[in-house]
Amino acid sequence: MSDAQPTQATEIAAAVRQVLGDSLGYLYPAALRVALRNDIADHLTDGPKTAQQLAELTGVHGPFLHRVLRFLATRGIFREDQSSAFHLTPAAHVLRADTPYSVRSTALLLTDEMYWQSTGRLEDTVREGSTVFNDIFGAPLFDYLDQNEESAGTFHTGIADLSTIEQGGIAGSYDFPETGKIVDVGGGPGGFLRTVLANNPGLQGVLYEQDAVLQQHQLDDEAIEGRWETAEGNFFDVAPTGGDIYVLKRVLHDWSDDDSLRILQAVRKAMSDQARLLVIDAVVPPGNDPHPAKLYDVAMMTIFDGKERTEPEFKELLGAAGLRLVRVVPTPGTVSIIEAVTA
Repeated sequence: MSDAQPTQATEIAAAVRQVLGDSLGYLYPAALRVALRNDIADHLTDGPKTAQQLAELTGVHGPFLHRVLRFLATRGIFREDQSSAFHLTPAAHVLRADTPYSVRSTALLLTDEMYWQSTGRLEDTVREGSTVFNDIFGAPLFDYLDQNEESAGTFHTGIADLSTIEQGGIAGSYDFPETGKIVDVGGGPGGFLRTVLANNPGLQGVLYEQDAVLQQHQLDDEAIEGRWETAEGNFFDVAPTGGDIYVLKRVLHDWSDDDSLRILQAVRKAMSDQARLLVIDAVVPPGNDPHPAKLYDVAMMTIFDGKERTEPEFKELLGAAGLRLVRVVPTPGTVSIIEAVTA
């Protein structure tokens, strides 16, 4: 009995620390945004600096900045030495704007008020079963972005930079055929399609998007010259025919099951019996272990009526559209490649 009581007390104390720490978890993205908005990582590129030196460069309050950076150092963002100077860490390096794998713009997006305010009303979202983004900002996300140039820039830059980081690993994880046509449905500015075509010189490609997106495409590359074209349209209604491989990369998780089914049905109508569909999204694993897909799934419900899905949920959704899930191919990042064929 005497041995059990200290053990129980220790477990309770640990549980209390966890719950109270988690209750203040919102302070971490708030502090991270302070560092991002003031380009702290960029200011440390040429060597460590104290918070006061950084404050003089950025125009903020030195002692308060020190407290924020000290907190971030507990999470591996920056490192404070015995002279109170802050150093770059591996995590801080990817916050710099000039690194090939910078996540600065994506982190700015994920800590933007679009996510921040919507997350603050997560309880309302759960109660209603629908995002409260529309109530807060007066319109669904994509309509809101059409009306707000600054927010649109933040959103599209953050998403595009994330895609740049991950697309090489995704493209290298799938064994594409030597010849044929790949149709990237809702493929944004075309970064993923460009990577696939550059890696597979026998393939042709079609970027299928809305006109406003196509005007900013990234396919003018000598490495793929003459092997691509664009097509404008609405993926809820129709998709280009004649493709051997169709791609939906980070598309379905933006939409509800009903809307995702409409997209899949449009793609299914365009597919021949020999064509394949690659759905590139996170797949939520079973069990209680942490996984990015479980985190992102909650984030999705705050601003979209979308979701991250389990493999059985993908199988059911694809089946309803007349498609059959063949396999799930992992990639080095968060997403997987869900390969499907006509049923």
